[in-house]
Amino acid sequence: MTDDRWTADRIPDLTGRIFVVTGAAGGLGLATTRALATRGARVVLAVRDEAKGRRAAATVETGAGAELEVRRLDLADLDSVREFADRMHVDHRRIDVLVNNAGVMAPPRTLSPQGHEVQFATNHLGHFALTGLLFDLLLAGRDPRVVTVTSVNHRRARLNFADPTGERRYSPMGFYNSSKLANAVFGHELHRRLSATASPVRSILAHPGYTATGLQTAATTAIWRFLLGRVGNPLLAQPVERGAWPQLFAATDPAVQSGRLIGPGGPGELRGHPVPVALSAAATDPENGRRLWESSERATGVRFG
Repeated sequence: MTDDRWTADRIPDLTGRIFVVTGAAGGLGLATTRALATRGARVVLAVRDEAKGRRAAATVETGAGAELEVRRLDLADLDSVREFADRMHVDHRRIDVLVNNAGVMAPPRTLSPQGHEVQFATNHLGHFALTGLLFDLLLAGRDPRVVTVTSVNHRRARLNFADPTGERRYSPMGFYNSSKLANAVFGHELHRRLSATASPVRSILAHPGYTATGLQTAATTAIWRFLLGRVGNPLLAQPVERGAWPQLFAATDPAVQSGRLIGPGGPGELRGHPVPVALSAAATDPENGRRLWESSERATGVRFG
């Protein structure tokens, strides 16, 4: 009897394909980079701390044909996003897959250099701008894809159009959940717009379930460090290599459909092998898609071609 459940062993040969992975210095991003590099991919590690990124890259075993580049990208700062995109245009003629993976979780209320709440800025606005600024390189790619990493928590959130910076009321985890809903809305709305123009680019969403990464222990409020890192990780979390499976499936499986959300298939979608799972009604709501897209264009100054 054969086991048809997907694992990273089923990633095809990636020789000659170019991937950009945000947040690749650790956690899911580094695990994704490792798996891609073993199959021969050229991976651009987009990292906030370039020295940390170089140390991480030095630990990656590469397959035949694989290459690693480390480039600085601070997604919370839209100036840094533009600088990264400009450098990519100088050095690359195409990108095959963009993995929008990086994120922050549950810090105290903080504003980005452009005045946006930092979780919304990092998790959504930076990735929205990055995708738009690199879109011409994706159009030149082979089997081009945008993979945006959301969370199972997107199902318990709403978009905060009325108080986007948390000036009137701020909840660290509430704003995290809202930013992950924004990821889901963006990925689905991007799929809708690409489909309407018969674009060759696929937009696919992924979530890692409950995975042991530094994201939980890096939460900068003590209560969330305790609940997520000290309590949740030992009891519920799966290893980071397995947590990366959904985004690896989305980035490499030949048959994956645009517009789908890939997540763990186990109980509560907390762990397990990657399978298509359901998006929330809020994530697929056309009005949410329109409003978020238009507000993101205003906030970033980026419009997709």
